[in-house]
Amino acid sequence: MTPATTHLVLIPSFNTGPRLLATVKEVIGFWQPVLVVIDGSTDGSERAVLELAKSEPGLRVIVQPRNGGKGAAVLVGVEVAQREGFTHALVMDADGQHPADRVADFMRASQSAPAALVLGRPVFGPEAPLVRLKGRQISVNLVRWEILGRGIDDPLFGFRVYPLAQLVRVLRSTKGARRYDFDPEVAVRMFWGGTPTLNLPASCRYLSRAEGGVSHFRYVRDNLRMIWLHTRLITELVLWRWFGLWRRRCLQAS
Repeated sequence: MTPATTHLVLIPSFNTGPRLLATVKEVIGFWQPVLVVIDGSTDGSERAVLELAKSEPGLRVIVQPRNGGKGAAVLVGVEVAQREGFTHALVMDADGQHPADRVADFMRASQSAPAALVLGRPVFGPEAPLVRLKGRQISVNLVRWEILGRGIDDPLFGFRVYPLAQLVRVLRSTKGARRYDFDPEVAVRMFWGGTPTLNLPASCRYLSRAEGGVSHFRYVRDNLRMIWLHTRLITELVLWRWFGLWRRRCLQAS
């Protein structure tokens, strides 16, 4: 496989266990190059991937000394990618939830519309927890308020192709979007900034612990973080963003 020169896959990982190596191997079969950012893991999961990188030229691994959160790990990765001349990155989870076999399709969509943020619209299987689905719908509805309509089908699904310049600009403009608030905040802020969006379906698997599934989501801590995120975004919308966004919506509709 000839590695791409503009689009790479970026996989942030924190204590993902054996699923990390399995995910990386699967992705490499569909797209190269792949950049893995180890976000201060303490479970040793980086060792197997570092060993693989010695014999796999399409794989690079960056090891961060301490955990900074998903958004912080993504920022480290995209800044490296930009310095090496890449313009886009497909960010996906390391735990096997996201579909490696859709990577090439999403990359082609991005290559056809390079200005766009290509967002995954999750297709859940019967194993998806009902409480997660209901909580997700709340986030979807809140984001529709924050962007005054449609355009982001699912703000929490992290399988996306980002134009790097716009993503870095957003991350540098906010002190948030560094942990579980990363996916919804950057999507909303990129939309506010005028980045067009393209939503494509992609399967989403919820793996059991027996299958190697891991989750670092903490219901109280991370739901409070989400409440604070949407409070900030709605306040910003009401105080100064609504008119420009409303005007843009009217121009698009005319």
